[in-house]
Amino acid sequence: MSTEPGTTPAPAPSPGQPHSHAPNHGSRIHGCLLGGALGDSLGYAVEFDDISAIRARFGPAGLQDFSALDAGSPFSDDTQMTLYTADGLLEALEWANDGVASDINACLWLAYLRWLGTQSVAVPASAPFQPPRWIDAQAVLKNRRSPGNACLSGLATGEMGTVKRPVNPDAKGCGAVMRSAPFGLIPHLEPETVYKLSADAASLTHGHPAARQSAGVFSLVIHALSSGQSLRAAAESALGHLRGGILRKGENPDPDVVARLQAALRLAGDLPGGGHVLSPEDLVSELGEGWVAEEALAVALYAVLATAPETGTETATADAGTAEAGAQAHFRAAIAVAVNHSGDSDSTASIAGNILGAYYGEPCLPADWLAALEAPEVIRGMASRLAAVTGS
Repeated sequence: MSTEPGTTPAPAPSPGQPHSHAPNHGSRIHGCLLGGALGDSLGYAVEFDDISAIRARFGPAGLQDFSALDAGSPFSDDTQMTLYTADGLLEALEWANDGVASDINACLWLAYLRWLGTQSVAVPASAPFQPPRWIDAQAVLKNRRSPGNACLSGLATGEMGTVKRPVNPDAKGCGAVMRSAPFGLIPHLEPETVYKLSADAASLTHGHPAARQSAGVFSLVIHALSSGQSLRAAAESALGHLRGGILRKGENPDPDVVARLQAALRLAGDLPGGGHVLSPEDLVSELGEGWVAEEALAVALYAVLATAPETGTETATADAGTAEAGAQAHFRAAIAVAVNHSGDSDSTASIAGNILGAYYGEPCLPADWLAALEAPEVIRGMASRLAAVTGS
């Protein structure tokens, strides 16, 4: 934490304890959305490459920085759908602030249908019409950037998928997770509400329990970080909620979700302060490639935790500039781990970027990376709208 000149730094907070001089909630919203877009953009350059191809192109360490991409790299459907998730929540909150009740999941479904219309897919005639909103006028969001099959097919049915009536019963792809950070950015909600909102929205396109549970856990991590918990404590508390009764009556934790998340926490447990980060090959062997929901979340959590400074040192610094430099170093290191593997690099890095942005706020985002980001004004525009409607 930063201190005034001539003072003694305060003791480092224990895991889960709020930090002094923590970022305000508006900074966390901006950091989360921009951080996710940065991870998504860097990972999108190598999304379909295995690690041998990445090394052949960028050297033994793989892709580490936007400076290695001569033509830059745009963000993908991950960022597009995250912004549309934010807009669906934004509409529901606008109605609420006007004293009008709304069906939140219906607002999200309609937002996703508007996204579907940007992907050269006809919106089903049976789907309700909704007037366009600010987000729909942003030309950069109309590009087709490798959207997930389950997202497209689930929305193209024209049916509003639910937990009990899933449109894609067996779909467990990471498309349900990578868009779900905004649920954790709404303040003053109980964890049970955050989880339900996220899991219900995942069910609009992905019917497998692992998909909605992974999405719900991810949103709980963001929610805990936004409330001031440490990275490790946020991950552990989210997993604890999954195993401790947050699920619907009669639903059990998916064993694959629990196993992958436990593995991520175990593998990262002894690393802060000088351990050896897993090689890309071992990362995939232990946690998976990230194409399915629980693997994408596990890889991202591992990348964030394994590269974290020793407990408390990210805040127990002599001045704000040192703290900011440390946060940016952590961001760069974590995104590099999340990008460089044989798997869904943009989704794993997007999730990692969301997590670190929610934790540190905007100061963790490297200026040179932001300068390379496609259409930052669109992402900032959505972040500002969400911050304003939540009173941040």
